[in-house]
Amino acid sequence: MLDDPLVKTLLINVVEDESNLPIVQSLIDGVETDEEIANKTGIKLNIVRKILYKLYDLGLASYKRSKDPETQWFTYTWKFEKEEVINRIIKDSEDYLKMLNDELESEENNMFFICPQGHVRLDFDDASDYEFLCPACGEELEFQDNADTIKQIKEDIKMVESNFKSFSEKNR
Repeated sequence: MLDDPLVKTLLINVVEDESNLPIVQSLIDGVETDEEIANKTGIKLNIVRKILYKLYDLGLASYKRSKDPETQWFTYTWKFEKEEVINRIIKDSEDYLKMLNDELESEENNMFFICPQGHVRLDFDDASDYEFLCPACGEELEFQDNADTIKQIKEDIKMVESNFKSFSEKNR
């Protein structure tokens, strides 16, 4: 599952560092307790626990607590929630595509003006409110050709749709 770029990206964002991915891989492989994961990966127990609780907070892992009758200590048995990872990626991809499409619509339906000093980028209505002068420095705003921006957004949309389609086909 970690071979999929969308899964890997999501989990790296959760575990903060790619070097912590063996914790997730151990969980996927069925290693159940934090101590076993720490032993298998060589990662400190406190880091393993921190990562497990981050996964838990996002619903990407769950646990069951049981008490050892002899020692009276609690043992936490962890489980990786593959379906929740899939659902999260689907939701995140849909949200990102919506944001990109909204951004594309805005870029295609507006003219933009920028400050030559780089202070602001305003659409026509906002630029006219400031009489085409930068509100930060007073310089005259310049028209910005946003054809490259539109092209880049369209490429981003194609890439996200392609990655999402690939992911969906693998995880049906």
